[in-house]
Amino acid sequence: MLGFAILLSFNLIGIWMQLSLHVPLPGNVIGLILFTICLFAKWIKLAWVESTASWLTGHMMLFFIPFVVGTMAFFPLIASNWLSIGISLIGSSLAVLLITGFLTSKLQRKSTDGESS
Repeated sequence: MLGFAILLSFNLIGIWMQLSLHVPLPGNVIGLILFTICLFAKWIKLAWVESTASWLTGHMMLFFIPFVVGTMAFFPLIASNWLSIGISLIGSSLAVLLITGFLTSKLQRKSTDGESS
């Protein structure tokens, strides 16, 4: 319960900061950045939130149900634009795969060169 309270507090602080300071980042991202800073500064121990975070990660699919159900309202729009949506999905996925593979191979080559010298 302590872990959930900590995670929820950081989320709410992030939302509050976004709304009050008009920061152009989502509140949950601000809360995550603050939480990460507090973890690295060791103001919050990982053991306090680890079990709650593992539970939330294990049940992450439940958080996507509202979004999946919400897409049903857009079925007519999706049906009329299925080709452009499909091409953009496939194209962006391929671009992410290619860029990730290229960067990973460059970074691995750089790290093995650093180890050998």
